[in-house]
Amino acid sequence: MKKNAILIGLGLLIVLVFVGNATGRFYRLNFIDQLSAVLYDYSLQLTMPETLDERIVILDIDEKSLQEEGRWPWSRDRLALLVDKLFDNYGIAVAGFDVVFAEKDESSGLKVLQRLGQNQLKSNAEYQSILTRIQPQLEYDTLFADKIKNRKVVLGYYLSNQQEKSISGMLPEPIFQAGSFKDRPIAFISWNGYGANLPELQHAAASAGHFNPIIDADGAVRRVPMLAEYNGAYYESLSMAVVRTLIGNTNVLVHFAGDGDNDYAGLESLGLDAVGGTLKIPVDSNVATFVPYRGKQGSFRYISATDVLHDRVQPEQLNNKIVLIGTSAIGLLDNRATPVSETFPGVEIHANMVAGILDQNMKQHPAYMLGVEVMWLLLTGIALSLLLPRLSPAYAMLVSLLMFATTVVLSLSLWQYGDLLLPMANSLVMISLLFALDMSYGYFVEARTKRQITGLFGQYVPSEVVEEMSHHPESVSMKGESREMTILFSDVRGFTTISEGLGPEELTELMNEFLTPLSRVVYKHHGTIDKYMGDCIMAFWGAPLPDTQHARDAILAGIEMQATLDALQPHFKERGWPPIHVGVGINTGKVSVGNMGSEVRVAYTVMGDEVNLASRLEGITKQYGVGIVVGEHTRNAVTDFVYRELDHVRVRGKNEPVAIYEPIGLISEVPQVMQDEVALFHAMRRLYCTQEWDQAESQLTKLQQMSPATRLYGVYAERIAHFRNNPPATDWDGVFVFQTK
Repeated sequence: MKKNAILIGLGLLIVLVFVGNATGRFYRLNFIDQLSAVLYDYSLQLTMPETLDERIVILDIDEKSLQEEGRWPWSRDRLALLVDKLFDNYGIAVAGFDVVFAEKDESSGLKVLQRLGQNQLKSNAEYQSILTRIQPQLEYDTLFADKIKNRKVVLGYYLSNQQEKSISGMLPEPIFQAGSFKDRPIAFISWNGYGANLPELQHAAASAGHFNPIIDADGAVRRVPMLAEYNGAYYESLSMAVVRTLIGNTNVLVHFAGDGDNDYAGLESLGLDAVGGTLKIPVDSNVATFVPYRGKQGSFRYISATDVLHDRVQPEQLNNKIVLIGTSAIGLLDNRATPVSETFPGVEIHANMVAGILDQNMKQHPAYMLGVEVMWLLLTGIALSLLLPRLSPAYAMLVSLLMFATTVVLSLSLWQYGDLLLPMANSLVMISLLFALDMSYGYFVEARTKRQITGLFGQYVPSEVVEEMSHHPESVSMKGESREMTILFSDVRGFTTISEGLGPEELTELMNEFLTPLSRVVYKHHGTIDKYMGDCIMAFWGAPLPDTQHARDAILAGIEMQATLDALQPHFKERGWPPIHVGVGINTGKVSVGNMGSEVRVAYTVMGDEVNLASRLEGITKQYGVGIVVGEHTRNAVTDFVYRELDHVRVRGKNEPVAIYEPIGLISEVPQVMQDEVALFHAMRRLYCTQEWDQAESQLTKLQQMSPATRLYGVYAERIAHFRNNPPATDWDGVFVFQTK
């Protein structure tokens, strides 16, 4: 009974946590939001129609158009011709530009001709006469404005938020004037600047709309604000402007939840009066609408803009169509990450929005869906909290799976048949946690006994260290603490290729044959094995018992690991196995050490930036053709070794450059000829860092003659050859940046 009461209490506490997260009034759990986005994407992908919508055509400024017409932006006389052809030759219904014309087009050369007329040719009557006659043809902005005037042309513009307010061009008239919603606290997305079209173009256009999407935390576009606020006024999106222009610039209606005198403050939907009824646009708390993606790129017909300019399109492909002019060319930077593709043309997002408004199939998340989610959390959470402690593990799993599946089915059913979005991340994680709590309680609480130090550390450290720890238990702590330690990573070079050539049993034998002696080397030098990761060994020195010589012991272990493997090569050859070579990375610094993990599994391990750097150092041993790479802190801690300073590098995940070294051996044991070679390499490096390529290359030639098989010298020869043709910046500090792990 006591067990059940504790479990029920903990379960109800979990329920309250997720109910609080769902309401979002006091806190938000970021991982739940991330999971919600993933589940939203899966729901969308499962239910997309993936059909071609023939009503909307994307006139694509694609690579073909750029090759034939020249780089973007094109002159406005070409765009004027494009508009003429679209409306006169092809009879389109409406055109929307997913581009902005914020700057004047001076490509005609009219300014140059006018300056000539005002200066050198001021007195030339014939020149003045010709200039007056041709000037209207060279005023490209005016020409373009004349072509879009009195036609259903919708221009695009962008809104921006910058510390320094940026304004260019002219905004259209807002849909709602400032103060229209002053009595209702609506969370409009607000902007402090814009890049809009030239005034003469804006005056000529039928309408204009912003093409700003909402970028979620993972960089994907799932929503578009239908109304955005700037300077207190409210401006419509490009997709809504296109639909309004198509149906006759109807007024925008607003609908708040509840109706009547006690309206809920939230705006639920916008409406557009059209023949046959009102087109309803559901909006969320930010007055944004979920993009109703039809499928992956290509759900609408794409036609090259250049084909229209050169009359290579069949009239029926464009007649009476909604045409959106935009770009899929990668170089024009209008591709977005979306739930359906990591690279998706922005213009097709607007096409999906237009189609969704016309089809009235957009997903909605009205205010009352929060109440539905909270009720479902309470219903499932309380039921599981009361039931699971009383059930056997098998029945507990069955009930949890049933609740899990019911949540998924309910959410997908509302999505597919009601166009309603019921977030299920809170419920699914809550159900999983309640089940995990019930299953783990007995293991971690009821069955927990006093474990002896031998049982805790026998898998990590040699038996003699365990014996010492058992005699001095006060020196051992499982709690997390910060210590200066040395970490070692070793990894087999090309192990994937090796494993592909062996069967499962033979591969197991091979791994045992080299992991066992390497582990013994770690133990011999008083190291602690953290874990095996496939063919990789992670070990550390300085815990659980303090070790003042941890850096020295780690280096000696790394050198002996190389020697041990070399001694094993004849045995591997006899067995028909390929030779095994390992790279070893060693680093010293402050890390966190202790029992870490979750309710399900804990391990005595180390964590921190210095651990990550040790792993990176192991990874780059192959770049330099050396067996061992140590960090500068390790090198500074052990001064009686000969080191070759390999490089100054910036590894992935760290901003500050670090010096890396190859330990050659104890000073007393390294031959003088090798010490001379190391000194010559250091001299070459100094010349390399000061960009004295010829002298550095001369030193490299000597080094390569001394040790022709040393790959390191070839690496620097390649770099010098590269920098001769591609000189680095004058302030280059010699640091090499690794982009990979």
